[in-house]
Amino acid sequence: MCDRFRMDIDESYLAAAQVFADLVSQVPDQIWEGPGLGVWSLRELVGHTSTAALSGVLTTLDRLAQTIVIASPEAYYAIGRTLDPSVYAAAVAAATASASTHAEALGIDPAFAIRALVKDVAIRLNSADGEQFVQSAAGGMQLSAWLATRTFELTVHTLDIAAATRIAATSTPKALADAASLAARIAATVGTGETVLRALTGRGTLPNGFSVL
Repeated sequence: MCDRFRMDIDESYLAAAQVFADLVSQVPDQIWEGPGLGVWSLRELVGHTSTAALSGVLTTLDRLAQTIVIASPEAYYAIGRTLDPSVYAAAVAAATASASTHAEALGIDPAFAIRALVKDVAIRLNSADGEQFVQSAAGGMQLSAWLATRTFELTVHTLDIAAATRIAATSTPKALADAASLAARIAATVGTGETVLRALTGRGTLPNGFSVL
């Protein structure tokens, strides 16, 4: 694995994973079944995040691809805009329905389970090659490009968990910068880049309910 890939992982993905684990370790027992995000309880939100961005990395590293179908992290997210609305709705419904399964996977000690996952992922990535191709949910991607989407998921959902629990999250500046940069690139890819840039520079506002996803 090239030194640059290892440095990027250390500074972004694994740092974001550690912030997520540290935040979960502070969640009081009595609020786990309380509100998380949308229809998800806090436990379901944490379970979804750990599955999508931790255990999902372990399984994806075992699913090698032969070719690249999705060339960039922004293309990975932008593909959702090209799906038939009924297909996209079905995917969202499936994710919602599986939230309880993800929550159960956390066991009786979610903080312990997540710390163990972070350790396992760090070990696996230490011997990974950032240029290898893996089979993402959207198709073959270079590992380094796909891992950027996992950093994004960790960073965004850590903020969701912090908001739900009212516990401050200390996301690293690099992880925040990487996530914000990816959000901007997604916006540019799906045609809302001008709207986002104007809002970020104080020249406009975002419409109610706006999302780059």
